[in-house]
Amino acid sequence: MPRAIARHELRRLLDEAAQVVEVLPKPEYEWAHIADAVNIPLKELDEASAARLERGRPVVVYCNDLQ
Repeated sequence: MPRAIARHELRRLLDEAAQVVEVLPKPEYEWAHIADAVNIPLKELDEASAARLERGRPVVVYCNDLQ
């Protein structure tokens, strides 16, 4: 179930090999993104695009609203 996490919890998840998915539009992702993050724009996020992720690893979804 989705939930917000604190920075220290993100660090712990990354240390445990979590996958980071940025749901930003491609131009924003190309401008700046978290190292090693996978880009799956929110409008393209579906069962087929999620199949690119490794099932056995936790997933952290990130979106930066610059507004």
